[in-house]
Amino acid sequence: MKRRVAVTGLGAISPVGNDVPTMWQNMVDGVCGIDEITAFDTSDLKVHIAGTVKNFEPEKYFEKREAKKLDIYCQYAMAAAQQAVDDSGIIGSIDPERFGVYIGAGIGGLNTFVSNTIGLANGGPRKVSPFFIPMMIGNIATGNTAIRFNAKGVTLSVMSACATGTNSIGEAFHAIKDGYADAVIAGGAEAVVSPLTIAGFQNMKALSTNPDPKRASRPFDKNRDGFVMGEGAGILLLEEYEHAKARGAKIYAELAGYGNTCDAHHVTAPDPEGAGLARAIRIAFDEAEVTDDAQIYINAHGTSTHLNDLTETMAIKAALGDRAYDASISSTKSMTGHMLGATGAIEAIAAVKAIYEGVIPPTINLDEPDEGLDLDYTPNKAVEREIDVAASTNLGFGGHDACIVFKKI
Repeated sequence: MKRRVAVTGLGAISPVGNDVPTMWQNMVDGVCGIDEITAFDTSDLKVHIAGTVKNFEPEKYFEKREAKKLDIYCQYAMAAAQQAVDDSGIIGSIDPERFGVYIGAGIGGLNTFVSNTIGLANGGPRKVSPFFIPMMIGNIATGNTAIRFNAKGVTLSVMSACATGTNSIGEAFHAIKDGYADAVIAGGAEAVVSPLTIAGFQNMKALSTNPDPKRASRPFDKNRDGFVMGEGAGILLLEEYEHAKARGAKIYAELAGYGNTCDAHHVTAPDPEGAGLARAIRIAFDEAEVTDDAQIYINAHGTSTHLNDLTETMAIKAALGDRAYDASISSTKSMTGHMLGATGAIEAIAAVKAIYEGVIPPTINLDEPDEGLDLDYTPNKAVEREIDVAASTNLGFGGHDACIVFKKI
């Protein structure tokens, strides 16, 4: 029997809300979560803005002693996982050995790495925390989440730069579809807004230098000049469809297709023809058996960089042909910034909510589409539209291309 995969739980920590209902409403309303950075002095940097998480309350999820042993990226991941697990109601209805965790990070515990490096440089080895290694490593959100929920089945930590969240969800989907698990906590997390990362990205000229935080992230717009860094975590509870149905679970959507390819072209630049992403989209749509008459929404990678937005548009056209012009497309990065390893997971949640609620979130700050960008990017205002299929596409440094496809139940 063909195994299907349902989405039964959602969790989010983001620049536009620290739970899914708040985040989704702010996305629909076009609220921008990008602000001036206040956590550290940016006076010697060219970039002073980011999509940071606000008013996060770790005490809602951790004892104070536990939180001190967790890098903030891991706290975000585990908080979002707690939300998704609670939303699903799966605890008590799943065999621990059939329960898995796939949470990735593009970078991992960078803040822990930096603080301990400074400690070593200034005070020697005794200033390095005994918790340094288990706080910093990129798999530890998966490990700690598995411990919290007694998930003893398949566990994996995907690291594919900005495609991480999408790849994590896609690989978890295949694990369930192919019979290796009955449920998986899947997604991505990141918390690396710091002087070091901003300096690195700004010096490679990837970041927007627009001083207006509410207008700097402007995907597909003629005046875009780079992406804006963001942070947070997104988690989906994926569950074998019959398992979810048997326990009476709420089902948001069916995850039905996944494409994973590589440009094999350049370390940071996408394939100028968009061929790798086009293949990933076709693979995902074919696996999902999307019909020619399906009403489609695509939550695009849409970084607000000149190369990405053009090549992604070309890829969508190459993959879908004339159907590309009938699809609704938007980039929620216009509101959250680019959340790196978390971005695919947050955008997957937006895709799921779009199909569940019948609303397309907007691309804000899109006033004048650039040359060659002639699809329906849902400029500035949300649109009510009943859709059958919602896809999320993401690209990562190294040439990673990923696409996941959800279908309406």
